[in-house]
Amino acid sequence: MTSDVHLAAVPGATLPRAAVPGAALPRATPTEHGIDPRGILAFLDAVEAAADVEMHSVMLLRHGTVVAESWWAPYVADRVHLLYSLSKTFTSTALGFAVAEGLVDLDATVLSYFPELDADITDARNRATLVRHVAAMASGHSTETIDLAQKADPADIVRGFLLTPPEHDPGTVFAYNQPCTFTIAAIIQKLTGMTLTDYLRPRLFDPLGIGEVTWHTDTRGRQLGYSGVHATTETVAKLGQLYLRRGEWNGVQLLPPSWVAEATEKHIDNAGSGAPDWERGYGFQFWIGQHGYRGDGAYGQFCVVLPEHDIVLAATGQSTEMQAVLTAVWTHLLPALSPDARVDDDAERAGRAELEHRLGVAALPVRDAQPVAPGTHVFAPGERNEVSSITEVRVDVTSAPGTAAAKVFVHEGESVIHAEVGTGEWIVTDAVAASGGVTSEGSTVVDLIFVETPHRMIIECSDGVFAARWQTPPLHTELTLAEMRSPGA
Repeated sequence: MTSDVHLAAVPGATLPRAAVPGAALPRATPTEHGIDPRGILAFLDAVEAAADVEMHSVMLLRHGTVVAESWWAPYVADRVHLLYSLSKTFTSTALGFAVAEGLVDLDATVLSYFPELDADITDARNRATLVRHVAAMASGHSTETIDLAQKADPADIVRGFLLTPPEHDPGTVFAYNQPCTFTIAAIIQKLTGMTLTDYLRPRLFDPLGIGEVTWHTDTRGRQLGYSGVHATTETVAKLGQLYLRRGEWNGVQLLPPSWVAEATEKHIDNAGSGAPDWERGYGFQFWIGQHGYRGDGAYGQFCVVLPEHDIVLAATGQSTEMQAVLTAVWTHLLPALSPDARVDDDAERAGRAELEHRLGVAALPVRDAQPVAPGTHVFAPGERNEVSSITEVRVDVTSAPGTAAAKVFVHEGESVIHAEVGTGEWIVTDAVAASGGVTSEGSTVVDLIFVETPHRMIIECSDGVFAARWQTPPLHTELTLAEMRSPGA
């Protein structure tokens, strides 16, 4: 998915608000750290050829040093990205600090932290559920309970969760279950009186030199825990490196090594998923893989830690086949590793030069289209429209010198988002990148990428009507289009 298209040089293309001066990870060549650059190229070939994989970023570390990194335009290094369930790894880290500080006891019951609910919770299994059970997705429920919990108590997921009886004894079965993680987050926020980001700021983010991190909240202002983190790829890489170093950072022990070991070991069996890297056991909000362990999130958000190779891989994307990304790592990256620096011969140098070029021009493709004719073009919802909240689409085109060729306005009731539209390129307007034009079939098509999320919307306009659809549907369905970005931006 590389091309010669470029990210237009417009304000907002890079955002230094996410960076912390002097806190960047060191950089070096792959060869200096025992990695054949041709293996990285083969990895890129594999993921870019996969039909259901779209990479937005990748950062590869060995021995604590970045040896390869790239962002597929219009995504950029300093822009935060929605991590979905990779958020759980941050919640697990907050739990590790809370346990180390004596605030939380893994062997205490969940209910003991919510005594105000004691009279409501009568099911014996729910009353016996321990913190370590929810940390390991082993609450005794057979399946995901988020809908049941929200139905039982729309205002309080914890109460709704504890009102949903498990089918099995806690600690005996695995079920990937959002309320488990939400409950951990709620315990920490209740005990500390702080949000997770505020709690983690002096303990994790500041020591690691991490800038902006935001988190979506519930209706009561509690950060979700199980999803909703927006952070940069380098933030993900630094978190992975902290775990690889068993909780140590620049000579300071931030997390106890015992927590890192316990959180990243198998606590519950999860065989039977059908995906090789999702059925080898689960730790405390970490997946155990064919190699190493990881946190991950929907559509290809990854923090892969390979202690045996001193490797961390951080990646973001819009991928519906996440196993293909990991398979490409095992197939192409691992064979390219050697224990020490590689011989810098002609083949290595040629591979390194090709890799540097490849990483430097990475971009999501744009469709073949011609500029839209000047004028104001207004479109109403058509029968094929899949995004029912959108009430009108307007494309304004001016031919005045020094102005943008086209702007798209997407109306969602009283709310409107707008973006400049590039033809043959991506143009970023605030948190939306747009590209499009008139296709060979005569339709006006605009691709809108919400660049602080994995998601792209495709809007096709013809004969006075539009049809909008998501390439991948957002999982936070409560968000408006204007909210498809870092919270509070």
